[in-house]
Amino acid sequence: MQLSCINVSTMIKLTLQKPDTLGALASMLCVIHCLATPLIFIAHTCSIGGYETSPSWWRNLDYIFLIISFLAVTRSVKNTSKNFMKPALWLSWVTLFLLIINEKIQLVSLPEILTYVAALSLAVFHIYNMKYCQCKTNKCCTHNG
Repeated sequence: MQLSCINVSTMIKLTLQKPDTLGALASMLCVIHCLATPLIFIAHTCSIGGYETSPSWWRNLDYIFLIISFLAVTRSVKNTSKNFMKPALWLSWVTLFLLIINEKIQLVSLPEILTYVAALSLAVFHIYNMKYCQCKTNKCCTHNG
């Protein structure tokens, strides 16, 4: 019996059926990842004595969160009943994307709190959309153009 962390078909089904749940979850996991990174590597550096690089799989989690959240936003904006949610979701995702890319290439020195705010705002928008902006019929304003 083979165990896997995430089944691809389950991920696709979750993205299609519950994009806001997936988006909020990915955003919150991104925040936890960002908060945990310094603590984990400070402890690791102290215990080993000078090892200052993080494993590549840990550094690449940022990209996984961006891909998952992109899919969730794409699906959520198709299903929302409130027009203001489309730019709100996209603006928060683009902001998070730019902040993470900037952090990777170190173009501009920005406070880490901006990344937390962007990820949390994306999670809040997904939760708000899930709770208050779901289309009840096919005549939803977003489906009409």
